Amino acid sequence: MVPFNAGYSLREAGSHFVRNLSTSLGAVVTIFLSLFIIGLFTIATSMINSVVGDVESRITIQAFLSDDADPMVVDALEEEIRTWNGVDTVTYKSKEEALAEYRATMVAAQAEDAVAALDGRNPIPASVVIRLTDAKLAEEVANEVARSANFIAVCDSPEAPALSVLYGAETVERLLTLTNTIRIVAAALVVLLIFVAFVFINNTIRLSIMARRTEIGIQRLVGASNSFIRGPFLMEGILQAIIGYVLAVIVLEICRHTIIPSFTESLQFLNFVVDDSVYLWIYLVLLVLAIIIGILGSMLAMRRYLKV
Repeated sequence: MVPFNAGYSLREAGSHFVRNLSTSLGAVVTIFLSLFIIGLFTIATSMINSVVGDVESRITIQAFLSDDADPMVVDALEEEIRTWNGVDTVTYKSKEEALAEYRATMVAAQAEDAVAALDGRNPIPASVVIRLTDAKLAEEVANEVARSANFIAVCDSPEAPALSVLYGAETVERLLTLTNTIRIVAAALVVLLIFVAFVFINNTIRLSIMARRTEIGIQRLVGASNSFIRGPFLMEGILQAIIGYVLAVIVLEICRHTIIPSFTESLQFLNFVVDDSVYLWIYLVLLVLAIIIGILGSMLAMRRYLKV
């Protein structure tokens, strides 16, 4: 029995690739497009996640206090909130700090008239600002604040404490909906593209098997092992996948250094920054995915059409 020979399998795979160039290129192009779209969508998802993460980090809960709030009760409230699950930081914002922040915001928005309308007054209440570890917990923590006895004692609306707690409920809900939608669409797209790549590799290997029926029959007669016969077909699938992967990475790198910088510069107010390490992980995942597609696509074709 003749064992599996990697060198022979690689040479034969290259020979089959050239002899069936149109079919092989069809498989390569399909794998390239599949991996490119998966990679591009993954990069886009990482960029959107960066923006969402940046926005989520800015989401805070503000619990507004009455002007005559007892400082000791306010301190007790802060200590209480710090013990809750999902709370990152708790800070006190005085009336003066709130007014200064309001002035800066209005000036930046070129709405100086709104500042002038205050006429030296400061109607903005002090508040306890709560930053969270996870935006999903915003509603839960806001409800806990409204139920807190310490907060009810010092809030600026004791008859309806919930009205004194703001956290941008609509913004949080939209962010969570967006991230969930992105994950679902990404998963569905990846599964679809992998399936298409499997089909093309399966078809290519099937055609190679049909074209080499006489040669395979002779190999069986001289005692070639199953692994020796199957080796070139397995290597051919891997070769097609690797070529498709290399083309996908080249095009993704071109997009990364040309199109993506232009896009991010036009939207500088959003944080689209993605670390180089993220790109490296994406390319490694695509490589593993390409090898799996090549191996499984070939094995499925051989199992169905190569009876050895």
